[in-house]
Amino acid sequence: MKTRVIIHLEALQHNLDTISRWMDQRSSAWTVVTKVLCGHADTLRALQAYGVRSMGESRLENLEIIRRVVPEQETWFLRMPNMSELESVAELSDVSLNSEIEVIRELNEKAARRGKTHRIIIMIELGDLREGILPGSLMQFYQQVFDFPAIEVLGIGSNLGCLAGAVPSVDQFMQLALYRELLELKFGRKLGFISAGSSSALPLVLNKQLPKNINHFRIGEAVFLGTDLLNGGTFTGLRSDTVVLEAEIIEIKEKPLMTTVETGGVNPFSSVSLGDEDDLSPGQRGYRALVNLGHLDTDVTGLTPENPKHHIAGASSDIMVVNLGDDPGSYRVGSVLRFRLNYAAMVRLMAGPYVEKVVAPSLPEFIK
Repeated sequence: MKTRVIIHLEALQHNLDTISRWMDQRSSAWTVVTKVLCGHADTLRALQAYGVRSMGESRLENLEIIRRVVPEQETWFLRMPNMSELESVAELSDVSLNSEIEVIRELNEKAARRGKTHRIIIMIELGDLREGILPGSLMQFYQQVFDFPAIEVLGIGSNLGCLAGAVPSVDQFMQLALYRELLELKFGRKLGFISAGSSSALPLVLNKQLPKNINHFRIGEAVFLGTDLLNGGTFTGLRSDTVVLEAEIIEIKEKPLMTTVETGGVNPFSSVSLGDEDDLSPGQRGYRALVNLGHLDTDVTGLTPENPKHHIAGASSDIMVVNLGDDPGSYRVGSVLRFRLNYAAMVRLMAGPYVEKVVAPSLPEFIK
């Protein structure tokens, strides 16, 4: 059996249905952020079969795959576009996030030549220090967008908790609601969406703290991993076993758990915590299993063994060592170790060419 990433479709459907119910309860629309899938076609087909109608991506290559395998989807381009790629943005996405007037002007020309209207979300900077115009420039910026006949402003939005680690607050969302009211009053035009919700905003949704005006969410991590980004752990009601890594044991032997040779040399990779270093004593032995997986494949620090008695001892570019404890139990060469993933580990695995990605069970023929 190859080392592989397994996407469990039953768990995926459960998380989709649960989050959809949360969105329905507040009459909000949402877009599934699929960028962590890196264009994995079978999972995209499964998402559509489970009712997803809007997908968001940050790579044009992955938007091309979405257009090809699930062409009925509404597509959102979630990264600020390069000027050099606006032809593709206009072709592949229905909606894009924008904060530069020069980009929107050029995007208008590209869309007009295609005989279509391109919809945009105007992004506002609210403290994460990533993309977005400063609130003081909003009125002037919005006024200029009226000059572009092939551009429709779908709404305003913001990214919170994506770069600087700023915890989304009710006050920030209230600011966005106020900005929409001011824009609608000044210009006499309705703005349909405030697109500011993400997985990090879900705790506010569940605690009924988020203003009702926030009516569009871009959610990815909670769908695929169930992660509660603010409080840690998994959201109540979501599953964390949607994506699992399986790795085949290639060597298993009883060895010392601490090296007896001089250390301190150059290591090209950051160390991985054993989780039990303080409990080890010189000469202590245990069973160590090797698997064909390393830093070339994933963020090793983002892997957690499913068996709580196992600990990752470290990894090189293509080999990872796992301490199994005093008794290997039924594990042998050829046995499989399973790991849960965080977002960083998953995205690197999905993007890399070396690890197989499969859905389980296999897709029915009518979905393929």
